[in-house]
Amino acid sequence: MSKKLVIIGASGHGKVIADIALRNGYEIVGFLDDNDTIKEIGGFPLLGSVSEVAKFASECEFFIAIGNNRIREMIAEKYAVNWATLIHPTAVIGRDVEIKAGTVVMANAVINPSARIGMHCIINTGAVIEHDNFLQNYVHVSPNAALAGTVHVGERVHVGVGACVKNNTNITADVTVGAGAAVVKDITEAGVYVGVPAGRMR
Repeated sequence: MSKKLVIIGASGHGKVIADIALRNGYEIVGFLDDNDTIKEIGGFPLLGSVSEVAKFASECEFFIAIGNNRIREMIAEKYAVNWATLIHPTAVIGRDVEIKAGTVVMANAVINPSARIGMHCIINTGAVIEHDNFLQNYVHVSPNAALAGTVHVGERVHVGVGACVKNNTNITADVTVGAGAAVVKDITEAGVYVGVPAGRMR
């Protein structure tokens, strides 16, 4: 008997989540979203608003398919339900890796040995998380971004598309690293960092 999944967030990101869930043997019951103009997405129905989680909690697992880290955190903390963890079959997961509930690891991503990934993180397509990384909760590592060895990333950090982070680097919470940026030293203050080497924009 297949496991049932309800996805919160009817968006393009949600389509990717549904695809990964299907590859993990889930039955997609449908989506919850507060935009009631949506009737279906990717062939799956809109079941109602996010506040209707309780209707499905007894029979289903849930996944938050929302890219905004802070919104993902708000929903995760509001609803005490069974959060799924999704790993695409083409992802490479090394030995002694910990991946907590609500996290997705997308196609062709690599997580190397002894990395620790927190709750409700997004390890996007082709991202590389090297050995001994520690990612706290609600982190998003975008497609083709690369974190070298022993990088520590605070809560709600967003590492943009194609960005890279030097080994033995710490990034504090609530940082956005812009697309293509190169982080070569610790980031100790929240904000947006862009360029090569990455510097604070605001």
